[in-house]
Amino acid sequence: MTAPDYLLEAIDIVKVFGTLRANDGVTLQVAPGQIHALLGENGAGKSTLVKMLYGSLQPTSGTIKWMGQEVVIPNPNAARKLGIGMVFQHFSLFESLTVVENISLAMPGKFDLDALSKKVEFYSGEYGLPLNPKATVADLSVGERQRIEILRCLMQEPKLLILDEPTAVLTPQEADLLFLTLRLLASEGCSVLYISHRLEEVKRLCHWATILRHGKVVASCDPREETAASLARLMVGGDIHTVRAAKAPRDGAVRFSLKNASLEADGPFAVELKNINLEVRGGEVIAIAGVAGNGQSELFDAISGERPLSNGSAVSIDGASCGAIGVTARRRMGAAFVPEERLGHGAVPVFPLSENVVLTRHSDDASLAENGLLNRGKANSIADRVIKTYDVRMGKPDPEARSLSGGNLQKFVVGRELDRQPKVLVVNQPTWGVDAGAAATIRQALIDLARSGSAVVVISQDLDEIFELADRIAVISRGQLSEAHPAHEMTAEKIGLMMAGSHEKESPHAAHS
Repeated sequence: MTAPDYLLEAIDIVKVFGTLRANDGVTLQVAPGQIHALLGENGAGKSTLVKMLYGSLQPTSGTIKWMGQEVVIPNPNAARKLGIGMVFQHFSLFESLTVVENISLAMPGKFDLDALSKKVEFYSGEYGLPLNPKATVADLSVGERQRIEILRCLMQEPKLLILDEPTAVLTPQEADLLFLTLRLLASEGCSVLYISHRLEEVKRLCHWATILRHGKVVASCDPREETAASLARLMVGGDIHTVRAAKAPRDGAVRFSLKNASLEADGPFAVELKNINLEVRGGEVIAIAGVAGNGQSELFDAISGERPLSNGSAVSIDGASCGAIGVTARRRMGAAFVPEERLGHGAVPVFPLSENVVLTRHSDDASLAENGLLNRGKANSIADRVIKTYDVRMGKPDPEARSLSGGNLQKFVVGRELDRQPKVLVVNQPTWGVDAGAAATIRQALIDLARSGSAVVVISQDLDEIFELADRIAVISRGQLSEAHPAHEMTAEKIGLMMAGSHEKESPHAAHS
């Protein structure tokens, strides 16, 4: 009996949710030892497809073949038994447990922690994923946490590994290490199904690509023979808007500043901010790079006023101190804020989009809510304008926020703040989970806002985004912020080293922390 040509085949897969055909006749074939990219815009159907391959969802119709045999995958446990492992974009780790304790939770049957620790060390060395089995997860970087997820998968010896946006939280050096691991796995016959919006890394890593658009397969190709632009065109069905940045004015006035801003950690796994200093001039975009978990959330809270500071003069907008006042008062001073978590923080899930407009706009637009009454006509008008400007796709007029895909909700939440034309805008992960076309629209809007005279601060883990947007770049690591350097003086390698903390000893403020 000859071996099958394909390890996995998904044939004519259809998945229907109500009136939406999330997958419409999708066929995907993954060969043994192949690193296969699955590409597409937000809402193209990628996540729906891989959830069916992993048993989290069931197809409405179509066939899945594994090693040439037709199979039904009723749940993730059945997928793992077949040899399918998946590492999700959002980790599922217990921070208070050790590495080996977290891995043990996924292992079948009885186990001995000491024996399992030795096994972790073996696999860790074998696949270039350095980890200390006894380290507490809360003390690890995000890159190290991702290694746990991958190692936990590999220790079950999968024949197919599905990875969803695996480099979104990694430094360039950590991403290079991951690519070495994946190439080693492929050389040993393990297949990899790789989902990413980062097209340059797809070109570097993947042997083949399947591209989805509106739930259908529109192309299959060797990404190494394509350009990032041609892959993006296949994804969106047209040319991607090129982000253009005119030079920032050199003599803009300082519109936003932090002076020795410090903030105590408010929980066992939070990060303390230590003497943060930053000046942002009207007309410029400053990007703050860093690996997740190094103080970005705390920095956003301090800037936005969600956690007012004891030292009121530590934060100022247009020269007026505002460190001790809250977020609504800072909005009235002309500032706008976009948090990292769009659903639950940036938007109320059960509110329609028109009511989500009111949440952040009432403070500086009295006509939205007069005498305690909501002006629904005005709220609808603003929501419609944002939806049209940022191409927010939805299933019905004025839907609840929770009904939008992540990328479309992100476009709405960012667009809502950009529509105000604020004097100061601070945005945390502006294009997280957003496809190439929408990301270009958002990035251009941020640059245009800055060039109109506003001060824009972008907190991001995406180095491609940072280099596309920023006039100056600073790096946050373990609660300390580096000096902001002109973008043209920075490289991905230099930023990667600073993400790992190389600037901390040089920081003039480190001694006071």
